[in-house]
Amino acid sequence: MKNERVALFPGSFDPFTNGHLDLVRRAALLFSRVIVAVAHNPAKTSLFTPEERVKLIRESVANLTNVEVIYFAGLVVDCATQNRAQVIIRGLRAVSDFEFEFQMALMNRRLSPGLEIAFLMPSQEYTYLNSTLVKEVAKHGGRIRGLVPAPVEKRLLAKFGRRRPAAARKKKKA
Repeated sequence: MKNERVALFPGSFDPFTNGHLDLVRRAALLFSRVIVAVAHNPAKTSLFTPEERVKLIRESVANLTNVEVIYFAGLVVDCATQNRAQVIIRGLRAVSDFEFEFQMALMNRRLSPGLEIAFLMPSQEYTYLNSTLVKEVAKHGGRIRGLVPAPVEKRLLAKFGRRRPAAARKKKKA
């Protein structure tokens, strides 16, 4: 397809949240094809392997016919070029995200001047949501339903066990 507009949505997605899913859905309405690119980030300690993350995201976006999920290591601009993406999608939840994302966008533009960066805002209900918070809540037995897609929730519960929240454990001891 000559006029195909391909967008790359890179991230570590550890884990993939409903905020991420919201952005993928928005991007899928705007672009012919959306590639969710699971990044290898050696600076981060991951809960899930890259293969697990790719599988969980594929299950979470299975109903979106113009979305595919891949794994990549290296520069995001190289991944975009290899996959013929013209646009990189980035999410902005709050003003606090802007400075980092702006720096990254300028560096990516320097590395690949023809590549556009598009910032999308999630739905208001997901503006506070990030992977670190989800992992922390799951780790301590908090309720994660509604924060992540069902396949991710299932794997998080399996990973951390179905613990009751600390307050419930204290009441039982009393």
